[in-house]
Amino acid sequence: MAVSPPTPRIPSLNALRAFEAAARLGGFALAAEELGVTPGAVAAQIKSLEEEIGAALFVRNARGVALTPIGRRALPGFVDVFDRLATAVHELRQDATPHKVHIAALPALAQLWLAPRLPGLRNSLRGIDVSVTALETPPNLKRVPFDICLFYSDEIRSDSVWTEADALLPVCTPELAETLTRPGELKSAVCLTDATWKDDWLLWAASAMPGEDFVPKGPVYSLYAVAVEEALNGAGVLMAHRSLVEGHLRSGRLVAPFSQTVPLPHKISMWIQPGTRSPEILENIIDNLTREHR
Repeated sequence: MAVSPPTPRIPSLNALRAFEAAARLGGFALAAEELGVTPGAVAAQIKSLEEEIGAALFVRNARGVALTPIGRRALPGFVDVFDRLATAVHELRQDATPHKVHIAALPALAQLWLAPRLPGLRNSLRGIDVSVTALETPPNLKRVPFDICLFYSDEIRSDSVWTEADALLPVCTPELAETLTRPGELKSAVCLTDATWKDDWLLWAASAMPGEDFVPKGPVYSLYAVAVEEALNGAGVLMAHRSLVEGHLRSGRLVAPFSQTVPLPHKISMWIQPGTRSPEILENIIDNLTREHR
């Protein structure tokens, strides 16, 4: 009689993804955020995987989780496999829809730097669909289907295709600017502040008002675009990133009441995943977006 033993099956792909993400990121909560599930779901998948292979992959304690020796040895292989799988899926999407491009950008850059350039991009590159997703932190292009990233970066990235320096300067309406003659008068002015970049005022003041005790007084906004809109409404003086208000400065709707500008420690950076299959399309998009800055 023929013997047909069952073929050993590969563990669940979801369980393997949960292990790889939790091991690479250092915790179940971070893995859950990346995978779009709950930490409990990640924990359950990993427990199921441990039971199937017959060994613990993590040590659980009150401070969180840590990889066991078996988990540490397994991690590099799984990172490589899932990187290559994500790249293959990305290339499949590019081949299937070569006219679609997806940009990930910091919300302020998406609203105030990128959005004004999209009409010109559509006119120059007809037939190309450009989608934009606003994210607070840069994505891992090896794991998510974005083609271009646009964020501020504190360091020069090896995969950057374009960078641009930026600077801080106070801006306000022309009417409000007429009431200001020197930086020290900002101590009694309404100062508009972005919650994420709340230290920008102090960074500028340290250079433009050395030795003066300055603390900005005024409303704080969690969306930079709202702060810019309130500056346009005459609500106060905004500590601006020049690149984000340059259109309003050109039109005269906003002006810089003082000549002092302070270079920002980080630059606007644009990058793509190395080895992408459709560099010509991406190069055309990047060229159109950055043409006026060269």
